[in-house]
Amino acid sequence: MVVFSEEVSQARREGKALVALESTIISHGMPYPQNVETALRVEQAVRAEGAVPATIAVMNGRLCAGLTIDELEVLGKAGRQTVKASRRDIPVLEALKKNGTTTVAATMIIARMSGINLFATGGIGGVHRGAEKTFDISADLQEFVRTNVAVVCAGAKSILDLSLTLEYLETFGVPVLGFKTDEFPAFYCRESGLQVNYRTDNERDIAKILKCKWSNEELYGGVIIANPIPSEFSLDKSEMDIAIHDALGIAEMNGVRGKEVTPFLLAEIEKLTKSASLKANIELVLNNASLASRIAVEYQAMK
Repeated sequence: MVVFSEEVSQARREGKALVALESTIISHGMPYPQNVETALRVEQAVRAEGAVPATIAVMNGRLCAGLTIDELEVLGKAGRQTVKASRRDIPVLEALKKNGTTTVAATMIIARMSGINLFATGGIGGVHRGAEKTFDISADLQEFVRTNVAVVCAGAKSILDLSLTLEYLETFGVPVLGFKTDEFPAFYCRESGLQVNYRTDNERDIAKILKCKWSNEELYGGVIIANPIPSEFSLDKSEMDIAIHDALGIAEMNGVRGKEVTPFLLAEIEKLTKSASLKANIELVLNNASLASRIAVEYQAMK
């Protein structure tokens, strides 16, 4: 059972478009108070496009769609002390009445339980570099196979093996749509040298694709909508490649493993880029929230 905020409850009653937002970025993606400030800015970006934001988390064991400012503050101040929750963690947090901030996978699950079809995030998880030895593959990818939620993102996080991530998605039949781009974006950078499955140039076409996919029960599963970071905030790819290489070396030296890898690397890259990566991260999330909201409005009109 999902607990809805007053704003989300009213939107459900009135049939308004809703957009899910993840909460891991609050506790594991940015420092306090910038994390809470960014969360509030992202929610406002959704409202500005005519949709209603539903930031998702587990609070005291309750699955929540829509958080109060006080709840955002709790998660923001707790930071990495809060459990980074994926599919496997949800029943444990529920049973033990604990807090958890949701990854892409967990956000998709709770969004689907809430009847929310559009979700905006920064970048999805994927196949980690060296996965042929470690088998380190994000649970996010399997969630796309089974859960009817479309995720607007700036591609996958560039610390990952983007080529193998796209191969994985191809194997499981997950559509990767590029919004006004033929190229799969690389999170901080607009270019990766890799192609999306289909280019889409307007929100209505994306909504039509989602409607066609989900109206056929045999075509269940998620959709990735790759939305490049705005040009003015995109970072230089060669410089980012160096920063990522150095951050990966530091992680290896410190023995960082599992779900701690991504937040560790993002923090190291922020240091190496003198916070340029953090600014880019904020801007791409805002950009994705705006696009997801416009698509949600179109999709709701079709429903």
